[in-house]
Amino acid sequence: MKKAGTLMQGVLAFAMAIIILGTSNGTTVQARTTNVLNSSDVGIGNILNPTEVAEISDEEVAKAHDFAQDINDSANDDAYEDGEYDEEEDSSRLVMANVSQAMNIRISPDDESEKVGVLYKDCGGKIIEQQDGWTKIQSGDLVGWAKDDYLLFGEEAEALAQEVGVQLVSSKSDALRIRAEADEDAEVLGVITNNGFVDMVEDLGNGWIQVDYNDETGYVQADYVETDFRIDEGETLAAIEAREAEEAQRKAEEEAKAAEAQLTQNTGAVAASTDEARLLAALIYCEAGNQPYEGKVAVGAVVMNRVKSNAYAGTISGVIYASGQFTPALNGSVDRVYAGNIPDSCLQAANAALAGETTCGTALHFRRAGGHDGQVIGAHVFW
Repeated sequence: MKKAGTLMQGVLAFAMAIIILGTSNGTTVQARTTNVLNSSDVGIGNILNPTEVAEISDEEVAKAHDFAQDINDSANDDAYEDGEYDEEEDSSRLVMANVSQAMNIRISPDDESEKVGVLYKDCGGKIIEQQDGWTKIQSGDLVGWAKDDYLLFGEEAEALAQEVGVQLVSSKSDALRIRAEADEDAEVLGVITNNGFVDMVEDLGNGWIQVDYNDETGYVQADYVETDFRIDEGETLAAIEAREAEEAQRKAEEEAKAAEAQLTQNTGAVAASTDEARLLAALIYCEAGNQPYEGKVAVGAVVMNRVKSNAYAGTISGVIYASGQFTPALNGSVDRVYAGNIPDSCLQAANAALAGETTCGTALHFRRAGGHDGQVIGAHVFW
């Protein structure tokens, strides 16, 4: 329907342009034998096939074509600004960072122009416009120009987005039951609140969606949830400054608490406060509480590998609470576990990871087994 409308718009624009340009040099266009056009006379047939018209040269037709093209281009720009592009067109505007760590985003397409933010590894956004080897993108609140040499487009961008992105399921109501089977009478595994969300595994197409609930397979009714595919976004300079200030404050508070408790630093590979070790243990419980001990250590090792990597935040809390990384940290589960009782096995695994122990090498990622190649430990695959 949208394409048909665009075609009709082009026909009308072309015809109008012929009339406008055809009469602009003094040529007279006659309308049958009457001096006044009735409403029934002004149809598309009369525009395209008038009974009596003066001949129009090829040059005038070419001018009319250019004029019509300008009209259509303007209409297409308006359609994009009004958000009228369909999903296929929208997906073609996806762009992903193609860097090992991060790239600068600038206010204009010039290496010397002001820096407005940063697009990190595995982050993405949408194309606004392109010119001379540069692309203007929007990634969350960040809008600016990036060099095409450090970006992925088209199928490559979509493939990376599918690999690093996550499909989330959130409840439309105050509370939604997660069931053990795709049946209204099945056992209830847990509840999603209106502010909570879980990872989506598959839309079964029968009114139920399969989700990952604390490493268990659960099911929710599709009519009562919303789904959202998310990829990491870039940061504006203001957001970076705010985040760094918050991390500095958190670190100062942790150091103050450690001093008050006369905490002795861990002698392992990474020194950490009691609070940091407990925070890491809380995440391990949420992500791998029902996994074997080597799986718990592996989750802790992924966090510590990221702390040591220049591609991620340099603190345990910074890694754990980073946007789009660990679902339990984002939906509040980690904070609730932190304030409660944490099993000894999770605390032991956290201390082992802090000491540099690992059961997954230098892996930086993990997810539910079956969706990615890598080392499988329990219900997770690490890479």
